[in-house]
Amino acid sequence: MAKKTIVMPNTAEYPFSSAVRAGGYIFLSGNGGFVDKDGRKVKGIESQTRQCLENIKQVLEAAGSSLSDVVKTTVFITDIDDFAPMNEIYKGYFTEDRPARSTVVTGLVNPDMLIEVECIAYTL
Repeated sequence: MAKKTIVMPNTAEYPFSSAVRAGGYIFLSGNGGFVDKDGRKVKGIESQTRQCLENIKQVLEAAGSSLSDVVKTTVFITDIDDFAPMNEIYKGYFTEDRPARSTVVTGLVNPDMLIEVECIAYTL
């Protein structure tokens, strides 16, 4: 099976790939949404969820895929009270044939990060 790594410019310095394509699967590393494309801090769970999912869209596009190919997501949030507002934004990105999902409340590495999402896409 051929394996191809996808490294986005904003993650090139880190010791992991943005995504790895293995056969028909694309495995994305966790994506946060606490910084926008211009390097400005993003505050609030709704804004961070949007930014996080926009980041995921960019990685998927770089891998030749899209959100419609996502089959599994894992969402990490730091506060259970953020679940409902995160879920409302999330629903707007996955409108049909929604992927399987797990949501975990946990501490995240960066104290500014309220959400992180990793996913698996399948495409031929």
